Amino acid sequence: GVDGVLASADILEELAWLGALDDRLAIGTMNRGGIIGASWELDDRLTAYDVDHVESCGLDGGKTLLRIDHTDAGVARTIETVAAITTQLADRRLMAMIEPLPYVKDSSGRAVLDTSDEALIKVVAVASGLGSSSAYTWLKVPGSDRMAEVAGATTLPILMLGGDPGSDAERTFARWGAAMEAPNVRGLVAGRSLLYPHSAEPEDAIRRAVSIVHGGMR
Repeated sequence: GVDGVLASADILEELAWLGALDDRLAIGTMNRGGIIGASWELDDRLTAYDVDHVESCGLDGGKTLLRIDHTDAGVARTIETVAAITTQLADRRLMAMIEPLPYVKDSSGRAVLDTSDEALIKVVAVASGLGSSSAYTWLKVPGSDRMAEVAGATTLPILMLGGDPGSDAERTFARWGAAMEAPNVRGLVAGRSLLYPHSAEPEDAIRRAVSIVHGGMR
């Protein structure tokens, strides 16, 4: 029931050798240069797949990370890079998956995720306008209790990320199920919350997520 995999080359290449990507989507992650805790954390430069290798490796598209903090000058370079990559992928008719996330600095100067829906709505709107074409652009955003408003900030299709695994799995699944009611919310790209569920086996968590996406729990 899993439609595909989003990963870096080390994972995708091994899955390809195993034949696990046959008849499935394969999306390569691209700008992963911002290391958590580093002084340059939000300067997410291209360090994994580039556009040429997304195409030459036969992947279906590439994913860019766009973490926006209004106080960090490195974010400007990231916005420009994501816009250019989005255009280049569209020119090749390949999916451009953008993951826009709002960030702020805490009292110690560390970059932390801004979990407010208002901030998420704003970065979704920013990401929607990047590139010379949106014909192949999808957004990857956190699930929200106000997903109708978040999804309403864009005309682009949305996939929800899973976030950190937590103890309240029922709330996570309920949020995903409710969010799928928005017409442009099309599925999940959920990693740790399914691979490392708090109180279930990964296979059970994945089956439940599959049922949400493909209609069993809407």
